[in-house]
Amino acid sequence: MRSAGIHHITAMAGDPQLNLDFYTETLGLRLVKRTVNFDDPGSYHFYFGDNVGNPGTIITFFPWPGARRGARGSGQVTIVSFAIPSNSIAWWKKRLRANHVVAEEISDRFENKGLRFLDPDGLMLELMESPVIPSEGRVDHTIRGFAAPTLEVRHLERTEKLLIEILGFEFVGEENNRRRLRGSGSNAAAEVDLVSSDAGFGLVAVGTVHHIAFRVANDEEQLRAREALVTRGLNVTPVIDRQYFHSIYFREPNGILFEIATDGPGFLIDESGDELGESLKLPPMYESARSEIERVLPAIQLQHHAAAS
Repeated sequence: MRSAGIHHITAMAGDPQLNLDFYTETLGLRLVKRTVNFDDPGSYHFYFGDNVGNPGTIITFFPWPGARRGARGSGQVTIVSFAIPSNSIAWWKKRLRANHVVAEEISDRFENKGLRFLDPDGLMLELMESPVIPSEGRVDHTIRGFAAPTLEVRHLERTEKLLIEILGFEFVGEENNRRRLRGSGSNAAAEVDLVSSDAGFGLVAVGTVHHIAFRVANDEEQLRAREALVTRGLNVTPVIDRQYFHSIYFREPNGILFEIATDGPGFLIDESGDELGESLKLPPMYESARSEIERVLPAIQLQHHAAAS
């Protein structure tokens, strides 16, 4: 099989309102689903992405107010990168400055320019120019999904081998200490970067990535991937129904938590495109406890309700 690339990336945040405001107001993503952590229904799980939450555009957060800060290091996705159209750096520098975000330009990476900055919890982000065609008839600088995230590992060849042999990624280039792999997708979300590092292991907490998920088209592909991983001796979870996709989880050889997620059924199964993100959606197992859950969750307010286009 060949994975099309990244399905979603999940990170940990502190204050839910700060998190919501930054990703919708500053970065211009849409809140496509507000739900709860399946393992901790007293806390939110936010999904941000394009207007309908297509795979490859989704960054999700577990906001835990008052939780401790994490630390970047080996065995982590240390940088989350988003793809923006070419010639967008100046526009984004101005927008970030207007929102009091300090950003620095980074050297060309595989011939693309970028900006690097931190979100309110210290998660390192990049906006990387990518040869994405702007919307017809207007100049559009908006984020178009992920660009290659940075996976920092001690033994690069082990992670690379798994991505190539199990998920069907291909090696496409090397630059300094960075090796780029690409799945079968045609956009920037098909790519990941592996960086070899002898840094200490990171601490997964607020401001760090919890896991990265890779795409499979359907349940059958997922089961084939699971069988191959188990045959390799990895400890893989059973298939878990996450309501909007089906998932399996495992630690790759350098310790990063990997997920393999199906493309469907998607975020439109329980609300229309115009209503995405506007109300709290609960997994069926928690629906009977809705009143108690809503009482415990911090109050939040979505500043703008974006209709699907």
